[in-house]
Amino acid sequence: MKQHKPIGIFDSGIGGLSIGRAIRSALPKEDLLYFADIEFSPYGVRSQKTIQQRSEYIVNFLINQGCKAVVVACNTATVSTISYLRQRFSVPIIGVEPGIKPAALQSKTRVIGVLATERTLASDSFQLLKAKYAKTVRVESIACPKFVSLVENLSHNSEEAMHVAEQYIRPLLLKGSDQIILGCTHFSFLRPTINKVVGAEADIIDTASSVAIEVDRRLHHLNLLNRINIPGKAHFWTSENSTKIGASISQLWEQDIKVSEIKP
Repeated sequence: MKQHKPIGIFDSGIGGLSIGRAIRSALPKEDLLYFADIEFSPYGVRSQKTIQQRSEYIVNFLINQGCKAVVVACNTATVSTISYLRQRFSVPIIGVEPGIKPAALQSKTRVIGVLATERTLASDSFQLLKAKYAKTVRVESIACPKFVSLVENLSHNSEEAMHVAEQYIRPLLLKGSDQIILGCTHFSFLRPTINKVVGAEADIIDTASSVAIEVDRRLHHLNLLNRINIPGKAHFWTSENSTKIGASISQLWEQDIKVSEIKP
């Protein structure tokens, strides 16, 4: 039965685990398959063609593993490939985008701040989203490449992370931002550090839970939710040495796991 099939999730690295954890929390009966494309990480420095090729390869792999839906748990991959992938595959494909809409609705200062990767901020989809709300709020943004490496190196709770967060976020607060959007899945793991910098000056918008809600909605609509009352299992793949990345995934997943390696 299709309902018993797993949900596929992929990212260029381990940042998408924040989406995976949100889905696990919202849909505990679902089996999950996660693919960390470490060999091609970070996607932000890759061409759009390369990102499309890698995304297509990974989605095809996940579907061949039996996945009933695929989550593109990466802002950069979403803005670069989501339309491309939906044209090529029949399974539901859910992406992630910066939470400008909820931030715009909640803002009292009418200024919102976006933390994201350079490619996400430069993408047509982000520019269109920004323009859509330009009449109601001013969108301030900043590229945060160091945030990604901090998470990948498991240094997201370090003094260095606090220094970098202050460097990125303080200018947004000084411009009046009362909503800070985490526009990259990696950034969810920096939430405790970001909270310390932001304090009571702004609300933080993290889209991980929103993605999980959308996955639930799409699967419910298609009658694909797993109804068996047993906890789901998670399986992990990577395009790089599985021993090297396994410890990192185990720490962020908060459970000892085994990672299988598949050559790109």
